[in-house]
Amino acid sequence: MFYAKVKAFLSQKGIELENKRVGIAVSGGPDSLSLLHFMQQLSKQECFQLVVIHVDHMFRGEESFEDAKFVERYCQKSGIPFHMQRMDVSAHMKETGKSSQIAARDCRYCFFEQVMQREALDYIALGHHGDDQIETMLMRMTRGSSGLARAGMPVIRPFSRGAIIRPFLCLSRNEIDSYVETHHLEPRIDPSNVKEIYSRNRFRKNILPFLKRENPQVHNHFQRLSEDLSEDEVFMQELAEAQLNSVTERKSASEILLYIDRFTDVAKPLQRRVIQLILNYLYQERPSSLSATHIENVFSLITHPHPSGTLHFPNGLTVVRSYDCCFFSTSKKTTVQPYLFQIQEPGNYVIPEVGEISMHYVGHPLQEYQQMDYLLVKADIAFPLTIRTRKNGDRMKLKGINGSKKLKDIFIDQKIPRQKRDLWPVVTDANGNIIWLPGLKKSDQAAEYSPDTSYIFLKYIKQ
Repeated sequence: MFYAKVKAFLSQKGIELENKRVGIAVSGGPDSLSLLHFMQQLSKQECFQLVVIHVDHMFRGEESFEDAKFVERYCQKSGIPFHMQRMDVSAHMKETGKSSQIAARDCRYCFFEQVMQREALDYIALGHHGDDQIETMLMRMTRGSSGLARAGMPVIRPFSRGAIIRPFLCLSRNEIDSYVETHHLEPRIDPSNVKEIYSRNRFRKNILPFLKRENPQVHNHFQRLSEDLSEDEVFMQELAEAQLNSVTERKSASEILLYIDRFTDVAKPLQRRVIQLILNYLYQERPSSLSATHIENVFSLITHPHPSGTLHFPNGLTVVRSYDCCFFSTSKKTTVQPYLFQIQEPGNYVIPEVGEISMHYVGHPLQEYQQMDYLLVKADIAFPLTIRTRKNGDRMKLKGINGSKKLKDIFIDQKIPRQKRDLWPVVTDANGNIIWLPGLKKSDQAAEYSPDTSYIFLKYIKQ
């Protein structure tokens, strides 16, 4: 029954082992030893080659080293190639600040990849079973995971040059214990697996027994739920990817701009996934402390009646709302680098990260004159013109009103996000008078076109 069940599970998931090279991660415990024994029997029928991989995390000193020697003796007796690495996980914890379990996983998977490359493996098989899946899903839901994380462990996922597979996710803990007893296996027992300092062990001891009493086949239901969630999430992410470019603008590798009005037109389930995609792009390594709560905070920021606000996420990511835009940034920049360009002759002037301003002399009817292009009487303007960033106290005399107005107030009236104001081009004449805020406002020197007059024609092409 055990053999047929796992074989059918592998076939159902499209995992073909014939003529493949398969690594088995073996700690020496009941799960991994059962997996190794099972794969030995299956390899005789399906003709694939086995390699055993063992990592000693060095947490338990001589005791864990004896686990390694146990697995090595088993492999020598069975004629299976054996690859073993002792890794100082404690040192990795100090270096990275990661927890023991995450640091151990990092080290373990690093060695897996080395062996997979060296041995040209197609798969690496892990001994996780159905009860492990229940624990994983409940733990992640409890701490507020989102997206694919809620689906737990996949049966198969890409890894290095091949894939990670988990043939035992269709089995319960009891089925594996029975297999150990039936085949007289004598696995090593890691005492840390019962210590309640680890959250997984608390779920294992306190939650799983209740679920098993309610339904002994609960592991099968969780596995189906895992696969349903995975398939649904992949489909929804594809839809969200299609919406991403229409609602965001990538300013750099560390900055993404979200347009709120476009974003709120997207279906709510896709909105959440758009936020997840933004976070995935900006985080090179997703923090374990990041949860669905952070996404809810983004929604609160976007829907709040106040037009501005800031969120601080793990690892220095900030989310800043300003009017109709949200800026997601991991950039450490705190100030904008000021710029200054002088215009003495006609031509095109490119301003990095801002756009392009062109100046031409014209004396004939303009066929493509746009409302926000700028037309000035040449004789009224003192050269050179200057394109610069704004300064404290900047004021501008506007066409159609008496007196002057602060640039700060103009930006506020026009709902220009704070992040854009410091880079916005300001055009002045030789006397320092602000004559144009490209794309926003013209000074009182703006001219109306009439024949037989020489003009300066300014055009702004926004980046």
